Amino acid sequence: MTETLVHVENLTKHFPITKGIVIERVVGAVRAVDGISFDIQKGETLGLVGESGCGKTTAGRTLLGLYPATSGKTIIDTHSVHDAKGSELMHIRRKAQMIFQDPYASLNPRWTVNAIVSEPLRVHKLITNQQERDARVKDLLELVGLNARHINRFPHEFSGGQRQRIGIARALASDPLFIVCDEPISALDVSIQAQVVNLLEKLQDQLSLTYLFVAHDLSMVRHICDRVAVMYLGVIVEIAERNDLYETPLHPYTQALLSAVPVPDPRKERARKRTILVGDVPSPINPPSGCRFHPRCPVAVEKCKTHVPEWREAAPQHWVACHLVNG
Repeated sequence: MTETLVHVENLTKHFPITKGIVIERVVGAVRAVDGISFDIQKGETLGLVGESGCGKTTAGRTLLGLYPATSGKTIIDTHSVHDAKGSELMHIRRKAQMIFQDPYASLNPRWTVNAIVSEPLRVHKLITNQQERDARVKDLLELVGLNARHINRFPHEFSGGQRQRIGIARALASDPLFIVCDEPISALDVSIQAQVVNLLEKLQDQLSLTYLFVAHDLSMVRHICDRVAVMYLGVIVEIAERNDLYETPLHPYTQALLSAVPVPDPRKERARKRTILVGDVPSPINPPSGCRFHPRCPVAVEKCKTHVPEWREAAPQHWVACHLVNG
């Protein structure tokens, strides 16, 4: 039996567009996340993929409560994120952490590694004794593959990969259950990316962690994730088990994304069919009617322009929103 740790239901985040200097008025909204729903089981990794600007990072930050939700709800470990206050909110903050995309911007340059990693311990009052806090920080640094003797160094004294490991250590300090990994390897050299992903997998096994892994590198997502959700222009168009999604993608957008992933075998690369999308991603301020993908979809029909596709289970544990897929 699997236990649901994270439940997201119709989560929406709109950023208002205002006009006027003396008297501001709302004239529109950027519909960054526009009603997404999914569950994450305890101990699994759910990948969230899509083009730049589709709302992946906003979704991750909103479900953690870093952005206030416009509507919808997120439940993490039986606690409602967007309704929580006081001690309940502090409990969620402790048990749900985030690893940020840019290790150069997410660490305070004026703080030592000790101050950065021990901050969650101090805020949540987990360890009040300074010596015990220092010992815990050293243990965390060694856990993520850093030298504990560097505890009093500053972020600028580390490489990009090492800084990301410091960010991981900070996220682990409060003993979380759930971590949002917001493209944690995209700012790193290719040679370092695999090391960080392997570290995340090792930590997941050791500490029974649950991940939401936001990324655009589809080959890396296949390596680390158990299930994958595909996002386009603020909505999720397909969710499936990792192998099902990569071997039998159902949504035309998913097919186009996967066709762009290079194959190591030159013969297979020459023989396979490519799906080339035309045009640009529409503006999230005024998304298309019906299916949001229809202006760029190579197989769109008239119904796609006017009717929002139903979210249906086309195969066991394989959900898709497309008029042309039979469920």
